Parts: sequence; structure tokens; C-alpha cells
Amino acid sequence: MGMPFITLTSDFGVQSQGVGIMEAVALEINPRAKVIHLMHGLPDFNLFYAARTMETINYIPIGHHVCVVDPGVGTKRKPVILQAERGDYLIGPDNGVLLPATRFLGGIKRVVEITNENYMRKPVSPVFHGRDIFTPAAAYLSKGVKMKEFGEELSQKDLIKAPYEEAKINNDEIHAKVISINKFGSLHLNIMHKVWDGFKVKTGDFIKLDFSKKSIKVPFFATFGDVEKGKPLIFKDDYGRVEVALNQDSFVGKHKLKVGDDIVAKK
Repeated sequence: MGMPFITLTSDFGVQSQGVGIMEAVALEINPRAKVIHLMHGLPDFNLFYAARTMETINYIPIGHHVCVVDPGVGTKRKPVILQAERGDYLIGPDNGVLLPATRFLGGIKRVVEITNENYMRKPVSPVFHGRDIFTPAAAYLSKGVKMKEFGEELSQKDLIKAPYEEAKINNDEIHAKVISINKFGSLHLNIMHKVWDGFKVKTGDFIKLDFSKKSIKVPFFATFGDVEKGKPLIFKDDYGRVEVALNQDSFVGKHKLKVGDDIVAKK
């Protein structure tokens, strides 16, 4: 049996002791585990950005993936485990944040609510389920505890909806949303590569983008250097989505977009 992987993602700041404490909890339960800090310091309470980040676990070996972006912590929202068809376990709050990742992992195989206190760290804090519920669940799963031991199975249809759905082509248009903005000021849209491929755009073609009561035209290229410095482009990003950027500059700095905004792409 290979080394089990556990990933941790949160909106805790990088100076938060919660990051290290969750790793310690995981290793106390399963010292054999390899803990990867996928991303911390996510925008506070931002389910769009967190869900987009969790999508990238498609590039990590099959494992046990914790997401702690949980503005409803301690309320009636459920702590859940989603098993993806690829074999991964996604652990976190039932607030939609885990669902987009499953679209990159073959879909959902089963879901359970975490209710068995034997697999929780005690006492359970009403405000730190990342330490006391989610990370312990990931660690026990990584040791081979069966999913059914954690609680009753839930129906997928009863889960809280994802913060964004998948953009689709409609009459030569794609109605999309901004789902994350990276540190360079580039936009990532909820357009999968396979959807973009169906849009049948050729390299060098110009795409009209409508947003915030304005319209601009940007060329479709493979990478930033295909346009002059400071010029815009649209391209397939490195994690399965479509990105809009300025070469060596900030697109959002110029156009003032934010996560959750709508964009319409037209040929």
C-alpha cells in the first residue's frame, strides 16, 4: 500500500496556527500520511474561490481532501464526506464548496454525513470543525476506516448546490462567471476545456467579452507571450478552465471585475 495523501485547504491566513494544528491532528491519527497544504489564505468566506481551488486536486494523486471555507460552521449545515468516482474522498461542510471538484473526478459515488463521534477530536469546537471533524475524518479514512462508519448515507439531491454551475454554449455564446482571480489579476471562468473546444475557436480568432456594461475584444491564443506586453488574451488555463489575462499586467486592475461577476463570450 502506498503512502496515503491528505490535502488541506482553507481561508485561514498563512499566519494562523490552525494550519499547523490541522496537520498535527492528521499526523497524530495517521503518522504514515503525507500532508499537502494545497492552499491557505483563500479570500475570506469565498465559496467560489474555494471550490475552484478544490478542482485542482485532479492534479494530485488520489487522496483525502479537506476544505475549510465554512462561514456556516457550528450551525445546522452538515459535515460531509463525498467519495468521487476516481476514488478520492472530499471532506468539508455541506455548503456546495466540494461539488465542482467532483466534476473533474468522474462525479460523485456516494455521500455520508459525519455524525460518529468516535472519529472526531474531542471536545468538538463549535467554530473549528476543520481541526475536530474534517481533518480527523480524512486521517481515519486514510488509515482504512470505511466510509459507512462515519454516518448515514445522504442523497446527492439533498446536498446544498454548488456556488457555480458549468457554463454551456448557447447560440454561439457562452454565459460564464468569474470563479477565481489569481495574484496576477487574471480571471478564471467556469468554462471547461471541453466546452471551449466545442465553441470551435481557432488560434488568433477574436472573442467579444461582455461584462459590467462594457464590451472588449480579445484574441484566443495559447499563452501570454503570444500577445504584446499589456495586451489582453483568452486561453485555456493549466487546470481545466478558461482564463482571461493581460500579458504581464492585471486584467482586473484595468477592468474592475470580481469573483462571481458574469461574462458573456461571443464569437
